[in-house]
Amino acid sequence: MEVVHKIGRRKTAVARVYVSEGKGNITVNKKSLEDYFTTATLQYKVKQPFTLTETDGNYDVKVNVYGGGITGQAEAVRLALARVMCEINEENRTILKPEGLLTRDPRMVERKKFGQKKARKKFQFSKR
Repeated sequence: MEVVHKIGRRKTAVARVYVSEGKGNITVNKKSLEDYFTTATLQYKVKQPFTLTETDGNYDVKVNVYGGGITGQAEAVRLALARVMCEINEENRTILKPEGLLTRDPRMVERKKFGQKKARKKFQFSKR
């Protein structure tokens, strides 16, 4: 098996994932998974496609991720890995699709409007 390359996005985060057969090493921006995504929740999110398809420890993963915050980055990596699992074996699609791992979350930050404090919040109105 050669290296499989896929891209995942979430908010402003972009993850480029390179997957090859190996022992289950995951490196994110030249750091180990545990060093980059420190909380157990984020590590669980990244490993979710492997856990659901029962391929834990079969592949080595190299990730380049930039933009956004750590949660957005973790979900971008998850989308990219889910896409890789579908390319490796088409049957994985039936497992990952109902869990919503193949859907790109379209929600983005709404822009701030002029004459307002934030996107929806208005300035305080005082009668006096």
